[in-house]
Amino acid sequence: MSKNNYYQQVYDVTKKIPLGRISTYGAIANYLELGSARMVGWALNKSFSENGVPAHRVVNRKGELSGRIHFPSPTMMQELLENEGIHVENHKVQFFKDIFWDPAEEL
Repeated sequence: MSKNNYYQQVYDVTKKIPLGRISTYGAIANYLELGSARMVGWALNKSFSENGVPAHRVVNRKGELSGRIHFPSPTMMQELLENEGIHVENHKVQFFKDIFWDPAEEL
């Protein structure tokens, strides 16, 4: 599988995360059965050129905004999440289990 095809699969899954919900790099990687959480992160890091990919809704397995450094500003990821009603403290999503969206269960 080409890198571009893998990235597109990551983007397609990420676009399905509902407003006000979050998923993880690992959950997306497990759903796709290809690669690793790190590869999903790499794909999402490149997603700013793709319209409509809500990369801000993908966090690490602890609910931390580990990808925030790849956004145009260091606070943008948190701001986007808070605009959707997601509470973030100290770069970590609060009530993580309540808003977690697992593509393996939802798709």
